[in-house]
Amino acid sequence: MLLIIGSIRLPNRLEEAKPAMERMVSASRAEPGCVEYSYAQDVFDAGLIRVTEVWSDRAALDAHFRSPHIADWRASWPALGIGERNLVLYEAGEPMPT
Repeated sequence: MLLIIGSIRLPNRLEEAKPAMERMVSASRAEPGCVEYSYAQDVFDAGLIRVTEVWSDRAALDAHFRSPHIADWRASWPALGIGERNLVLYEAGEPMPT
């Protein structure tokens, strides 16, 4: 299982970005091997979007990186002012109840 955890900065343009974000999240969630994919606005920092992705394996993640919807999402960044991006990939074992 692979986890991508991190954030992107979206300064004061969340309403403008929501349609592109919704397309990206919906298309990603429909991909084979996508276990979870979400964006969330930070409660204390309105311009900070928290990113959480869970993928079944590297092949699924690599296919995601080659998908048309990720290319469209990345192409929208300059117009939306997305500049700061901090995402980290982690390899994890099977989930365990806490």
